[in-house]
Amino acid sequence: MLGLIQPEVNYMSCISKGVQVISPPMEATSYDTFQRSGPLYRSVQRQIMDVLARGEWRPNEAIPSEKRLCDRFGVSIGTLRKAIDVLVADHLLVRHQGLGTFVASHNRPRQFFQFFNIGPHEGQRTYPEVKLLDFRKSRADKLAASKLGIEAGDPVFRLRNLLAMNAHPVVVDTLVLPASLFDGLTEPIVRNRPNTLYNLYLDAYGLNIIHIDERVRAAAAPAASARLLGLSVGAPILEVRRIAFSFNRQPIEWRISHVDTRHHEYVHRDGLQS
Repeated sequence: MLGLIQPEVNYMSCISKGVQVISPPMEATSYDTFQRSGPLYRSVQRQIMDVLARGEWRPNEAIPSEKRLCDRFGVSIGTLRKAIDVLVADHLLVRHQGLGTFVASHNRPRQFFQFFNIGPHEGQRTYPEVKLLDFRKSRADKLAASKLGIEAGDPVFRLRNLLAMNAHPVVVDTLVLPASLFDGLTEPIVRNRPNTLYNLYLDAYGLNIIHIDERVRAAAAPAASARLLGLSVGAPILEVRRIAFSFNRQPIEWRISHVDTRHHEYVHRDGLQS
């Protein structure tokens, strides 16, 4: 029987046939359009985001000292710290006690669960075992093109993954990536990556996923997903549709996930979990 969606945050807004989740939900998030007339720290925040978008500071690299940043942006230390506080809350920067502030990376364990929202009915979320089932280059259909901001017929990469937890298949992921952003991507690169896909996007292509828009709905299992999940065709599942964005709301990935809810459910918490 289909598991119930159990939202744990109050920013999940009901939509037709499903639930929309936009992450992260914080005020003054890094992907918002800032008003130039707003508080000074917002301007500093925007300038730091521009630096990150250009790749001037790399993942896992310490950012310059507060003094250097104050000199660079022409602001007081209090204004600078307010800007950095927001970027830390947005998971773009991370503080290490006694070491300083660093550019966040997707290979940190706590970072992983910022974008992985499937867990068991009882107990803690665990890392899935991911198996690449299919990799191919093709053309964008109208739906994928509209989500990725490209033209129908533009070249894309299509990936299909099977995610298992405790050796049981739980999720079938189908992803579409604009080929223009992933020059040279091959099946061996995807299959043999040492870490998550989002870490690969960042390390190999400089594409930092900072925000996702997900829509969750009840659906009937299509034949291909039913076979992989050990379900009957038409059995109830969750369908999760995601657009993943980088800086300036640039769409990087379009994903449709089919989730077996017999023992697992959609879980989204406000903020990262320890």
